[in-house]
Amino acid sequence: MPNTNYIEYCFKIKPLQPTSDILMAELGEAGFESFVENDEGVLAYIQKKDWAPGILEDIHIMENPKVKISYDTREIAQENWNAAWESNFNPIRIGNDCVVRAPFHEKPEVAYDIVIEPKMSFGTGHHETTHMMLEYILEHDFIGKSVLDMGSGTGVLAILAAMKGAKEIDAIDNDAWCYLNAKENVERNDCNHIRVYEGDASRLQTRNYDIILANINRNILLEDIPNYVRCLNKDGLLFLSGFYEGDLQMITAKCEELGLKFEKNLEKNNWVAAKYVF
Repeated sequence: MPNTNYIEYCFKIKPLQPTSDILMAELGEAGFESFVENDEGVLAYIQKKDWAPGILEDIHIMENPKVKISYDTREIAQENWNAAWESNFNPIRIGNDCVVRAPFHEKPEVAYDIVIEPKMSFGTGHHETTHMMLEYILEHDFIGKSVLDMGSGTGVLAILAAMKGAKEIDAIDNDAWCYLNAKENVERNDCNHIRVYEGDASRLQTRNYDIILANINRNILLEDIPNYVRCLNKDGLLFLSGFYEGDLQMITAKCEELGLKFEKNLEKNNWVAAKYVF
């Protein structure tokens, strides 16, 4: 994969929440690929080829008089990404049994020790949506299950599913960098039975799964839920995240229209992860 330069935006935000979450959601719609949250705000990254001078014109949260957002920008080479995220990435603990950490962190004494080198990919456990999806995986039986991790990013969800005993696992992401990064992380965690693919829901075709995990965004979920239902085995589970509490009714209506039953949802800082049963 050729080297790709990125534009880094360093946003300083007041108040920090929920402004940061809203900003990241809007930036994601504008083409930004990756985010690192810190005590002052957010670092946001977009490929230089996808950047334009008016990239922030449709970021409505920046026009809100109740919030204050300032920013600086710089160009950053892809090969320098490690230095950027290492200075911001701390280990994440999910419950008592799982830690998501970088290779340079000390090895913890937990049942599920996940080592992730995210580079430009989404999914370290820091964001609420990833954290909640990891919580769901910890709560449920994955032994012998067939699993799809759609929009897999770093591959962290697929890796935890594998550690919990899933038998067949597909991880799919439409971003080439995420695809390569997930392959590296799968190997790093000795989960070589995870099959990593570059692509979108069109790759599913005739495949079937006991459990589907999809942490994307509302619009893509609404478009792809019919594909997930078509691939879900009887009594299968669908876990969705990447949307706000205000979107839950819309997501649930689409699922119920296709024969799924809403069972529960988790919520963190207005982000939601929902569980559906087929």
